[in-house]
Amino acid sequence: MAYVAVSGGQEAIEESIKLLKYYRTDGESDIEIDAIKDKMKLLIDRVISEAGLYAPDYAALALKQCEGSLEEAVFILRAYRSTLTRNHYCNTMNSVDMRIIRRISAAFKDIPGGQVLGPSYDYVHRLLDFGIPDEDKEEIEAWRTEFEKNQQAEEVYKFHRVSDLLRDEDLLEEVPENKKKPYDVTVNKLPLPAPRSARLQTLARADTGYVSGLAYSSLRGFGSVHPTVGELRTGWLSVEVPYLLQEGQEIFVGEVLVTEVESFVSASKTTKKEHDEMKVGVGYGCVFGRNETKAIAISILDSALRANGDSPVNDEEFVLLHGDCLEMNGFLSHLKLPHYVTFQSKLDQLRKKKEG
Repeated sequence: MAYVAVSGGQEAIEESIKLLKYYRTDGESDIEIDAIKDKMKLLIDRVISEAGLYAPDYAALALKQCEGSLEEAVFILRAYRSTLTRNHYCNTMNSVDMRIIRRISAAFKDIPGGQVLGPSYDYVHRLLDFGIPDEDKEEIEAWRTEFEKNQQAEEVYKFHRVSDLLRDEDLLEEVPENKKKPYDVTVNKLPLPAPRSARLQTLARADTGYVSGLAYSSLRGFGSVHPTVGELRTGWLSVEVPYLLQEGQEIFVGEVLVTEVESFVSASKTTKKEHDEMKVGVGYGCVFGRNETKAIAISILDSALRANGDSPVNDEEFVLLHGDCLEMNGFLSHLKLPHYVTFQSKLDQLRKKKEG
């Protein structure tokens, strides 16, 4: 297929870019990159999740650069990520060692260590707060100082998984440990059928709305998976890399904030000692930052892709190949490019049929 060249196209594009900058810098007020990073934390978390790059500062820069467009910010951050050299692979992280800031279970009222509500919008009224515009910076700082003073010394909360309760009773579906190296979809083409590591990585980088919509369709009946959240935890995980000069030693390089979910799904049959046993299945989801809806949705799709069924959520190719925000928005945006030849061909066919 060929495109017709547009006369004066380069000059028009240059002027369009100037106009874009004019719109971006419009208005008397300005917003600092640090302000975006500090005050729009949940937006930053979504960008770094879909970009697959834990870089809050660069995510804030990308959002300012593209006037807050989520898809453009993810595009910019992924493009930057592709230029970076990968020097190390970190050691496997165990979420049991997570420094917890929030941990709840919908499956059990009482769990070892108790429910840790943490920061969440689940418990607030969804009403506009018209007092926020009048907040005084000094008053806020005084409130924060008083709040921190009344808090007990910071404790490091570490808890075992809630799923261990079912495992101890032999009620949890046993999944054989896979010691293979995780499949990296950022450097290899996604294979079909895909290993579970590739599925989870693809879903973690997928568009949040797409993943949530698919999971919702399963809950509505277009699928067989309707889970109970066994455990949802948000916290900081230590990133450690092997120390090259001394085997068996690690170097701590920082922390990442993640949200992890284990969902309990309907019991499944397993064969043991010549008779069937009912076991509880587990769906898993993990994403950068505080993004509980996406983590829950991923855990639902993780279970759905391992279940038998003919619903869209059971179709691995459908689920994994249509959720990437870059490909999704890129393909839709390409429709704005010249399609003169193909459309005129369609019109010619219609005219011939009409004449005939």
